[in-house]
Amino acid sequence: MLRLFPPSPGPRLFATPLGVDFCAALIDGLEALLTDHPPEAIARVHLYVANARMERRLRTLYAQRGAGFLPRIRPVLALGEDADIAGIPAAIPPLRLRLELVRLIGALLDHNPDLAPRAALYDLADSLADLMSEMFEEGVSPADIAGLDMAEHAEHWQRAQSFLKIVTNFMADEAALTQAARQTRIVAALAARWRDDPPGYPVIVAGSTGSRGATAQLMTAVAGLPQGAVILPGLDRAMPRDVWARLLQDRHAGLDGEDHPQYRLAKFADRLGLDPHAIPDWPAAARPVDGRDALVSLALRPAPVTDQWLAEAPSLRDVGTAMQGVTLLEAPNPQAEATAIALRLRQAVAEGQRAAIISPDRVLTRQITAALARWGIRPDDSAGQPLSLAPPGRFLRHIAALAARPADPESLAVILKHPLCHTGLDRGDHLKRTRDLELQLLRRKPGMPARAVLVDWATKRDKDAGALAWVGWLADHILAPADPAPIPLADRVARHIARADALAAGPGQDGSGDLYKEMAGEAAAALMAELVAEGAHGGPISAMDYRDLFDALTRDREVRQPLFPHADVLIWGTQEARVQGADLLICAGLNDGIWPPAPGADPWLNRSLRAKVGLRLPDRVIGLSAHDFQQAICAPEVWLTRAARNAETDTIPSRWLNRLINLMEGASDETRATLQAMRDRGSASLAMAEALLTPTATIPFAPRPSPAPPLAARPNRLALTEVEKLIRDPYAIYATHVLGLRALDPLRSDPDARLRGTILHKVLELFLKETRNALPPPDAALALLMSLTDRVLDDEAPFPAVRRMWRARMARAAGYFLETEIIRRQRGAPLAPEAKSEWLVPGTGVTLVGKADRIDQMQDGRFAIYDYKTGAPPTPEQQEFFNKQLWIEALMVAAGCFGLPKGSVAGHIAYIGLGAKPDIVAHDPIADELAQMRAKLIARLAHMGDPTFGFSARRAVPDTRFKGDFDQLARYGEWDETDPPLIIPLGQGGDA
Repeated sequence: MLRLFPPSPGPRLFATPLGVDFCAALIDGLEALLTDHPPEAIARVHLYVANARMERRLRTLYAQRGAGFLPRIRPVLALGEDADIAGIPAAIPPLRLRLELVRLIGALLDHNPDLAPRAALYDLADSLADLMSEMFEEGVSPADIAGLDMAEHAEHWQRAQSFLKIVTNFMADEAALTQAARQTRIVAALAARWRDDPPGYPVIVAGSTGSRGATAQLMTAVAGLPQGAVILPGLDRAMPRDVWARLLQDRHAGLDGEDHPQYRLAKFADRLGLDPHAIPDWPAAARPVDGRDALVSLALRPAPVTDQWLAEAPSLRDVGTAMQGVTLLEAPNPQAEATAIALRLRQAVAEGQRAAIISPDRVLTRQITAALARWGIRPDDSAGQPLSLAPPGRFLRHIAALAARPADPESLAVILKHPLCHTGLDRGDHLKRTRDLELQLLRRKPGMPARAVLVDWATKRDKDAGALAWVGWLADHILAPADPAPIPLADRVARHIARADALAAGPGQDGSGDLYKEMAGEAAAALMAELVAEGAHGGPISAMDYRDLFDALTRDREVRQPLFPHADVLIWGTQEARVQGADLLICAGLNDGIWPPAPGADPWLNRSLRAKVGLRLPDRVIGLSAHDFQQAICAPEVWLTRAARNAETDTIPSRWLNRLINLMEGASDETRATLQAMRDRGSASLAMAEALLTPTATIPFAPRPSPAPPLAARPNRLALTEVEKLIRDPYAIYATHVLGLRALDPLRSDPDARLRGTILHKVLELFLKETRNALPPPDAALALLMSLTDRVLDDEAPFPAVRRMWRARMARAAGYFLETEIIRRQRGAPLAPEAKSEWLVPGTGVTLVGKADRIDQMQDGRFAIYDYKTGAPPTPEQQEFFNKQLWIEALMVAAGCFGLPKGSVAGHIAYIGLGAKPDIVAHDPIADELAQMRAKLIARLAHMGDPTFGFSARRAVPDTRFKGDFDQLARYGEWDETDPPLIIPLGQGGDA
């Protein structure tokens, strides 16, 4: 029997002080204890560590020491790998448990929809699984939960109690074991066996604080073995004995003080009947001599004893020396914080230091990573990336969504453009076809093109031999009808995989292309294999529920990036930092709500109910985070950083940093001077960051452009509707006619005013054609108008909800339209609607092209011109200065356009508004008014022929909220409407 420890009358418990690299000290202590033993003796030591990260760290440190024997290192959760524990059944896979919980909760919600929204189904299943694990670990039974008195609590908690009945079946003795249940039984079995037959080899549990019930039971059993030992991390040696004694006494069953960093250590020592103040150091883990731990210990004293600051703080000595390695950086914003940290990391790389950032703030760590890219440094981020954001995860999520609802142009383009779509042969042709399809079909008309339209499009591509097969592949796998109804999960998964593989491979290709390659692809393949294996346990599932389930599963899995990061620049979460070591530690994002994180919402039991039944309180997470902070700040060199303001509001310093600052500001002159020195070091780094962020040269804002192209390049043909644009935003005319640009239609065709106007004009055009000879009686006219509305909406508006809404609008306006239509018919007879024509405006060289919505011949031989509006019609003032379309059409009538004889007279013009408040703005123009309008029009168009005339951007827009198609091209935002336009001559001296 290997005797590593001398006999002990009680449990054997060690600890490492604050500021010690736990893993390095653990190895050094083992070597010291094995000095008188042969080298192979260490192989008989069984070492159980807190988690897999600590196991990897220990193996790495041993590898760095060269060839030799290692102890048997395993995480605590790997206890079941022992052969003598084989009698305990294997745990059911976590996914199977989740699927069964989803099925049970879904059935409960179907019978009681008021319990919770169905959208919360998967979150509830995850939360319930976590609660079950906690109940197993803490020894809480369903009967304990059922026995809680809910009479004094809100109805919400009473409803939650009905949910918790679901866990009863899973916690019965004969039930299949969850992972937490199996771990609990393994610990109980090992403790019983070791009590009767202690192992003949040393057993050590290292690095855990015993915060979970099952782990604490294991630690208790190991501490009582003849050759067993437990090693606690980060024990506060500076906390007085009386404070240790009161730490548990003042807590009233943990209701007030689990947030203290040493609470868990004190609780475990109390469990063993030991005095924490008397726990010996682990060999080779001596307390640092700089005294920093004493200052930090005093700052973090439990709230009831903070009066000790007044008594003990003035006696602190050599604080300047103790805090010499601490820098306090209080940045004005996260960008400055990230830049200063990046500069220090760059310095660490140059000096050969190993540096680590510890922060739960993922946004900040991404900003630091971006800042380091300036110097080609890529940190080793332990968090990786969620599978949901990796390319294979995104692709599979898109495919899962196709079954829930029919594809639309946007989802079609997203899938076809995805880098994992069509990864087989001829991907270049695939990308070219995708681009052409998007521009020629998907953006041209709202809604998804039918298979026949796609086939017609492909047939017209004479020089593209594979287009027809490509369109067939696309239609088969993307345009296939949605199948939203519930089907067995195994079938749903099989369809998902088949569809994803076919789209990833490409037309006529077997396999799955590159979908499951590299690390992210392998993680996706593992997830799909797990779904296949467990599909039989899911029951029927709808397409929408499957989509939500798959999204949740991909969010839970992480993928490490397959790049080669810098080995000495690391980003850790607080859990990784517990077991790692570095020359420089940077505790970043030290703001409340981040360090510590805000406790998550518990849908099952509130704080007092948890305390009554014996479950862990939310303060446990705060206490563990406080312990992480206390250990990190005692490292040799530490940066404490925070931003005074985030993107939204001012921030509050982390409670622990706030305590430290308050103590140092009020303790003594020495502590105040030390705090100022810490801030000065941070300010120096901030000054360098600000210098780096300050541009070396100021680039002036772009002026408000007014390009003046050569006369030959200027437009000589404009649409009638563009006259208003020429007046309001001449730059748009320049961009359209001189540069030949046009705004792309959106892929996601929202039902906007333009589409509504198109539909209205088509309905009224058809109505006019049907009733040109005679207007039917009111009831028949109304029926005809609504019938035509239904027909046009079915053809033009691929939005069921919008069709109903717009039909209702037409129904409201129809009565007004038909009442006023009687007056119009009395005034004159309709001619052909939507008449097209063009007019060469005399003296300008500009031809105006357009069509009139409606022209009627009046009883006296003159003509009435009408224009339909879906919104409010323009006022007379707007018509005078901007909306000149009807006036120009009146001039065109006089010029003999629209198939009318020259010299015809427009005696009536009117805008018919059929919006929410139907209205008509009409006018009977006289000859003098038309002559004035003609002169102004000729002057405006002739002015466009002046070489010095510039097409000014946003000359007279309706208001500053107006969004032009070419505002970005004009660099609007660097200037505004108050800036004078700058004439920019083009086409001379090489200008374009």
